Amino acid sequence: MTTKPTVKRIEAVNDFVVKFANVNGSGSASANEMFARSLLRMGVPVSPRNIFPSNIQGLPTWYEVRVNERGYLGRRGGVDLMVAMNPQTWDRDIQEIEPGGYLLYDNSKPLPPSKFRDDIYLIGVPLTQLCATRYTDPRERQLLKNIVYVGVLAALLGIEPEVIATLLGEQYKGKAKLIEPNLDAFMMGLQHGRSMFDEGLEAVIGLSVQRSDAVGKRIFVEGNAAAALGCVYGGATVCAWYPITPSSSVAEAFQKYCGKFRVDKATGQNRYAIVQAEDEIASIGMVIGAGWNGSRAFTATSGPGVSLMTEFIGLAYFAEIPATIINVQRGGPSTGMPTRTQQSDLLSCAYASHGDTKHVLLFPEDPHECFEFGATALDLADRLQTVIFVMTDLDIGMNHRLSEPFNWDDARRYDRGKVMTREDLDSGRDFGRYLDVDGDGIPYRTLPGTHPDKGAYFTRGTTRDAYARYSEAGPDYIYNVERLLKKFETAKELVPQPIARKASKATRHGVIYFGSTSPAMAEAFDALQAQGLHVDLLRVRAFPFSAAVDRFIAEHETVFVVEQNRDAQLRTLLVNEQEINPAVLVPVLHFDGTPITARFITAAIAQRMAGANVEPIIKKGKAA
Repeated sequence: MTTKPTVKRIEAVNDFVVKFANVNGSGSASANEMFARSLLRMGVPVSPRNIFPSNIQGLPTWYEVRVNERGYLGRRGGVDLMVAMNPQTWDRDIQEIEPGGYLLYDNSKPLPPSKFRDDIYLIGVPLTQLCATRYTDPRERQLLKNIVYVGVLAALLGIEPEVIATLLGEQYKGKAKLIEPNLDAFMMGLQHGRSMFDEGLEAVIGLSVQRSDAVGKRIFVEGNAAAALGCVYGGATVCAWYPITPSSSVAEAFQKYCGKFRVDKATGQNRYAIVQAEDEIASIGMVIGAGWNGSRAFTATSGPGVSLMTEFIGLAYFAEIPATIINVQRGGPSTGMPTRTQQSDLLSCAYASHGDTKHVLLFPEDPHECFEFGATALDLADRLQTVIFVMTDLDIGMNHRLSEPFNWDDARRYDRGKVMTREDLDSGRDFGRYLDVDGDGIPYRTLPGTHPDKGAYFTRGTTRDAYARYSEAGPDYIYNVERLLKKFETAKELVPQPIARKASKATRHGVIYFGSTSPAMAEAFDALQAQGLHVDLLRVRAFPFSAAVDRFIAEHETVFVVEQNRDAQLRTLLVNEQEINPAVLVPVLHFDGTPITARFITAAIAQRMAGANVEPIIKKGKAA
């Protein structure tokens, strides 16, 4: 069934957005992911996002696939083809379709005209009826209906059937009883989709996929798995964690990789320890204990977990013990939106714990940097003898993303920082556990068991002098907390440095952004330039901020700070730590729990620049 509205249909090749609206627990997730992977196999870049509920089976779930041969991986905004399989969200889903876009739906039962829009093209497929005539088991009908609509889409969009067949074989390898019905359902959908062309469907569907080579050597991976592998390569041997969405798969992936890389081949013994603790407090305590003993250790959590960990985090900061925390951020506060994404833990992590504390934060933009920063964080924790946060989020952590292949230099050696050996102690070197000997704020430490009667054996969280002797004397306290500030200054040159991108023309406007905002910002940058609105970009990759951030702000009259939280937390850090005039920093904030879109960024910045009397070079409809 199709209709032909008067509005012009959307026509695009390898450049559109498909969104699936399903019910959680209906078996749609694997079918939708197979659709996305089939396009990758045809050499067309995709960026899928799974939007799922935090509660029980039966609630709405969505799966959005951005198809873009140019390689834009951020959310664009808007939907060109909606596959609407959930009556509960029908009205909402219909509204997301762009004028001239397409609605694929189950027309086994007729729907009144009031349920449709007159500016979209309808593609009705009797999915329930097709499955009812072929399959007898009710559960099988429900599960295979998803594969049927994948077959229909393959026919409509021009996806090569052999690609889907291969993916089905890989997914159900060794399970012939599953391959046969799934392949049958796919072929049924494919045949039905092809039969629709006899009705003139080619005059209605304007979206298509053509084989390309735009994927290259990039890999398709989740950020959580990438961070876990980075920890393995970075030398982590201890992970203590407590399950919390969306970080749990970090520890699960670490266990899988350790089983492959951390088992002694000769003895079969595990050379790692993974503990699922009774809560987040216990997990960070175990990580700190392992770090004090010389192991490289980490935990993975999200915002509520960090809230529980803060007292132990303060202990690690003040006692100067290495620890790495991978914070996969989600919506807050409190329980908030456990299965939605935000960048809303910056302030809580930067200043975690009571008293005067400042922590190092790393901001990866994609799985490639999750891998890189996972390893880097362990080096930094040892070098700085402190807590290091890797600040990823649900959008990066739990969604598959095209990413550059991971690289590792086998000649790379772990940076264990300032560690005195037994020989150092026997030589008579002055060992003060909290003594700054070379002006960078970082003292020497010893590992337990290094020497029978020299070195550090006890750590306390109370005040002390430079030789770790208990002291409540004001000068001793001031010495230590000011030395910790000096160490924080040292960190500015050790953390990943910001990356700048210049506009094609000189401009007095800049944009600062970080993390998962990056792919949408890259597309917005091009869209703004196409409108004649030029901005320089600076992607910050760590806190504390290096001098390059100060220079960038000083070079621009206005700097937009784009972030995904309500309270402009990155902007707050810039004002607090860099002593920037707040009027220079213009917040661009997105915080509804969905990943920020290129359209949102473009519109927000263009509107602000128009308000500042910045005339675009190209006006709508004519040259300026």
